[in-house]
Amino acid sequence: MDRLLRLLLNTFIRRGTFKVTTSRGTVLAFGDGTGQPVSVRFTSRAAEWGILLDPELKFGESYMDGTFVVEEGTIADVLAIALGQKTEVPHWARLQGLLRFLYRRFEQFNPRARSRRNVAHHYDLDGRLYSLFLDADRQYSCAYFKRPDQSLDDAQLAKKRHLAAKLRLSPDVPKIGLAKKELRLLDIGCGWGGLGLYLADFGSADVTGVTLSQEQHGIANARATERGLSRRARFNLQDYRDIDDRFDRIVSVGMFEHVGVNHYDTFFKKAAELLADDGVMVLHSIGRSEGPSRTSPWISKYIFPGGYIPSLSEVLPSVEKSGLLTTDIEILRLHYAETLKHWRERFLAHREEVERIYDRRFVRMWEFYLASSEMAFREQNLMVFQIQLTKRQDVVPMTRDYIMREELRLQGVENARRAPLRLAGE
Repeated sequence: MDRLLRLLLNTFIRRGTFKVTTSRGTVLAFGDGTGQPVSVRFTSRAAEWGILLDPELKFGESYMDGTFVVEEGTIADVLAIALGQKTEVPHWARLQGLLRFLYRRFEQFNPRARSRRNVAHHYDLDGRLYSLFLDADRQYSCAYFKRPDQSLDDAQLAKKRHLAAKLRLSPDVPKIGLAKKELRLLDIGCGWGGLGLYLADFGSADVTGVTLSQEQHGIANARATERGLSRRARFNLQDYRDIDDRFDRIVSVGMFEHVGVNHYDTFFKKAAELLADDGVMVLHSIGRSEGPSRTSPWISKYIFPGGYIPSLSEVLPSVEKSGLLTTDIEILRLHYAETLKHWRERFLAHREEVERIYDRRFVRMWEFYLASSEMAFREQNLMVFQIQLTKRQDVVPMTRDYIMREELRLQGVENARRAPLRLAGE
């Protein structure tokens, strides 16, 4: 087994400084000696066989079970080396990858009942978990870092502001003599309501949000009531496919990854039905900079069942068939890597509390999820895309200047709402 490990890992790990102690106590060294040294240890032969025979699934499972132990560095450092090699998976595992690609449409078949189960698996966890590592507004999607030193809360606020600007809630030149129209806005996959409440409060929109998560549904409506926005922002426990209405604006953030490649035509056809003729839609999703692929089996089994990260070449044909026009595409590259770094560090700072809520295996599972996701954005081909869609060519301006102007306007409104600081006793 030791010789087999040496032979196969030598063909895969060419970069970095990576030391492996086998279950028999043999120490093996791999890489070119660069970067931060990492040392790991196998505690069982079963773990060694698992990682050799099915690395995409068994790597994460071995770490969760404690049969793959990181002795120098962190699991994030290990994943940085593993995902930073020239090939995404070891050469000997490529046949498995091909078979999983062929199987992906079955895994991503997400009718209504299955979609609800998939969402409950991840989003209906103990509510205390997310409060430990997300920002104060519970934004569970890619933040928008305008500066490297920006805090997570500020970057998530910048993301909401950026999306609001692209939605054109306040056109630059209002029609003279006409009262300002209160725009009806649909938020597909509204999460805990943070974006919808921002758009209702600072964008003066009439917001309807939909989610399949019971936890998110209850919290979002409670937050709307607490902020006195329940008349302008309501959140429904509903599948987007069952909506029968018309909206001036549609936004969807971090939900498209759960749709599944089989349902892209349905998603955009439904969006086209719901969007007004002079409406604007913005879709924010994780994507691939390369061609179509498949979901990691470990992610599919433990984190996001039924989920898939699409390439633009899979998304745009469905947009075209729906009759919607693509008016803007923006690619956010390392923004999600920085977001995930913040989440991972916050999560680990509260690992004892998470262990009290669940157990040690759950802690390692989520640490592996956050670290592997971060390193996939840093070392591989993942990114985030924002696609702006309309039904007419003249709905949005000809240049992108309006986005910055509207962001500055919204920032001014936010600053005006903040209570001024006072000295004690004033």
